[in-house]
Amino acid sequence: MATGSVATDRINRDKLAVVRRQEDAEFLRRTSKSATLCERARAHMPNGVPMTWMTGLYRTPPIYIDHGNGATFTDIDGNEYLDFNVCDLSMTVGFGNEIIAEAVARQARRGVHFLLPGEDAVVVSELLAERVGRPHWQVTLSATGANIEVMRVARFITGRHKMVIFAGHYHGHLDETLVRDEGGHSVADTAGLPPGSAAHTIVVPFNDLAALEKVLATGEVALVLTEPALTNCNVILPEPGFHAGVRELTRRYGTLLCLDEAHTFQFAYGGLVGAWQLASDFVVAGKGFGTGISLGVYGMTDEVAEIYTRHSDVDIGPRGIATGGTTFGTALALAAARAVLERVLTPAAYTHVRELGASLSDGLETEFAKRGLPWRAFRAGPRSGYCLFPELPRNGAEAALSLDVDLIDARRVYMANRGIWDSVMSAGPQAALAHTEEHIARYVHTAGQFLDAIL
Repeated sequence: MATGSVATDRINRDKLAVVRRQEDAEFLRRTSKSATLCERARAHMPNGVPMTWMTGLYRTPPIYIDHGNGATFTDIDGNEYLDFNVCDLSMTVGFGNEIIAEAVARQARRGVHFLLPGEDAVVVSELLAERVGRPHWQVTLSATGANIEVMRVARFITGRHKMVIFAGHYHGHLDETLVRDEGGHSVADTAGLPPGSAAHTIVVPFNDLAALEKVLATGEVALVLTEPALTNCNVILPEPGFHAGVRELTRRYGTLLCLDEAHTFQFAYGGLVGAWQLASDFVVAGKGFGTGISLGVYGMTDEVAEIYTRHSDVDIGPRGIATGGTTFGTALALAAARAVLERVLTPAAYTHVRELGASLSDGLETEFAKRGLPWRAFRAGPRSGYCLFPELPRNGAEAALSLDVDLIDARRVYMANRGIWDSVMSAGPQAALAHTEEHIARYVHTAGQFLDAIL
């Protein structure tokens, strides 16, 4: 891939700026009730929202939602949006899914949480073991929490402290993974982190086994943490043999390996770990398996589970590994998880979203070709996106070149004004279970109209 300049020469930046100004004005006109409610909300919530990402992920003012149904949601101004962000993969089953709604309502009547297990926990762990291939499972509130616990377990087992992540990663909002490489040194990538938060984290390029071996050969690394395919800088796919090489190197140097499927569990039946038959010591999944109900899980091998079981934490006596939380593994979350695994996330469902994802990618590449743009569409199961180069990226540095902020922000507000809610900056449009081929065609057609407006 060429890395000297972003391949967007055909874009008329003056037209892009005009489109952005016009679309911003139209967005404000269409969302006046949301603007009024936001002013009221600012009195008691910073930026008028209960969680900062609700404004930080977009450059338009927040819209306030009334309801959702299937593949669409409607704001309080009555504007309906066809959703291609799917809550950043946490609502891939669609809004108001009857199977999930029924399971949650039934469990809520029976009791939301007991701080004790029920049969659903057993069934969920059995289903995950069968699909993913790791025999033992624990439950948290999110994939972030799961990664925290995996790191602690790995450090206890190995007696080491350092961990490796790959540039372009995202493993949740925890101090030790909110890290980037800067001139060969790991530094904090966001505000509010304590000094030294990056001291034990090493960032290496994805698809670079030589760089990984150089770090592992020091004998200081407890854990390598990676997604099967990187998904927070659009999509970076592993090169042939990369994951086998990572597994071989971690075994050789006594390092544990965790595959984080917070995003990619939605890409294939059993996640990419199951679909690609990837070996590791741990697997993490989260985002409530696309139900919107907070849940994270991590699986482990027999060998890890044996140590984990002997050193589990207790409240009185010698303390074990610091894992667990008061609202982890609620009956409500596990009822939703069982329902989605048994009845929604079926092989047929994954075939459906994979075919839709292919149609989305094919459609976008057709629109690029019609206009003579040397671009590619990212593709990984149901996810696509806009690669501004003729070759797909191998690593985070190459992928970052397609994150053209002005282009993405203008596209998103343009799409919103035409009833399509596009993806967050670092991802790409995502097909979901509630989508149809007609929905995909509508997205592709509108994307083509946007390109015509800025070329």
